[in-house]
Amino acid sequence: MKENITLLLLLSSVVLVFSVPLHTEGRWIVDEKGQHVRLACVNWYGADQKDFMVGGLEQQPLEVLVKTIKTLGFNCVRLPWSLQMYIENPTINNRTKLASNLDFLNKPALFILDRVIETLASQEIMIILDNHMSNADWCCSGSDGNGLWYTTNYPASVWTSTWLDIVKRYRNVSMVIGTDLRNELRTGCVNGQCRTAVWGGSDPNTDWHGAAQNLGNQILSINPNLLIFVEGINYALDLTGVRNLPIKLNVADRVVYEAHNYQWDFSFSSYNDFKSKLDNSWGYIVNENIAPLWLGEFGTCHSSVSCVQGNSAQGIWFQYLIQYIKSNDLSWSYWALDGTESSGTGRTYNAEESYGILNMQWSGVKLNEMMEALKTIQ
Repeated sequence: MKENITLLLLLSSVVLVFSVPLHTEGRWIVDEKGQHVRLACVNWYGADQKDFMVGGLEQQPLEVLVKTIKTLGFNCVRLPWSLQMYIENPTINNRTKLASNLDFLNKPALFILDRVIETLASQEIMIILDNHMSNADWCCSGSDGNGLWYTTNYPASVWTSTWLDIVKRYRNVSMVIGTDLRNELRTGCVNGQCRTAVWGGSDPNTDWHGAAQNLGNQILSINPNLLIFVEGINYALDLTGVRNLPIKLNVADRVVYEAHNYQWDFSFSSYNDFKSKLDNSWGYIVNENIAPLWLGEFGTCHSSVSCVQGNSAQGIWFQYLIQYIKSNDLSWSYWALDGTESSGTGRTYNAEESYGILNMQWSGVKLNEMMEALKTIQ
């Protein structure tokens, strides 16, 4: 199914009309006419965590939350989910957590996820499904047991079968444009044995390239219109392996590589040093016209203007990254929309999300200077 979409790109102040599904052409994500489509996304977490549903449903009606996303100029949402949420599909019966959406009370988690995706699509907002975790919880650490694409309780076969099921579930929703196969590959301990994901190699227990390529092909056999987003290893920081061992899928022009970047990931002494490190890790993929690169996560604090401006370490990093995104014309997804935390390890339900775009009432932007900076790359 094709659907014409009209989006206002704030950076150029022109209206760009394109149609889904999308595909790739060299370093670009494009529509059927070969017209460049920039993904300017926001992460909306919660369905990956212990509440089994997106955040904000206590504070605002779903339709209001989605219209806020659209009003802020985001054209897509990266939607994290867990295998546990999908497989167990628990009934959501906490009235407080659904205070602004009581029609969801005593409904299964997938009913709510369906309504979220349906409402996003109705507002012409694209959706990228992100398998963020296996068990429902806050991500990520080297000890949370979710560092690989399989875990002790959720073997690789379950990861695969669940992905194929969710692809079938939403294959007729044209605004579901892609699958982010697994979040932040790293070290994971499974059945008492710890392994670290690598790009390639002869061991199928650690070869993320092979696992991603295999699942990507299976997904495309169900829905050949999807983009397949493949993250790098080491918390999505490292895509150096792509140069000599790219992902090759049975359907051409579907691979989008994905990186993440936060202020604490590495040190740098200047913008040129910062740029050089990103270029070497993953920027070369677009610079050499190999494939598109999507910056699937980056985020900063919202406590003060120094989070995005000035000479603080956080402000300098954020300014440098915005400059890098802009100069390379990258697609991206900001972490996160959420104004409050969801339930998870080290998290407190309804506490302030210090990296959120929205305030704790989910009624507006917390730090205007942050949103103004993001508008320069939308």
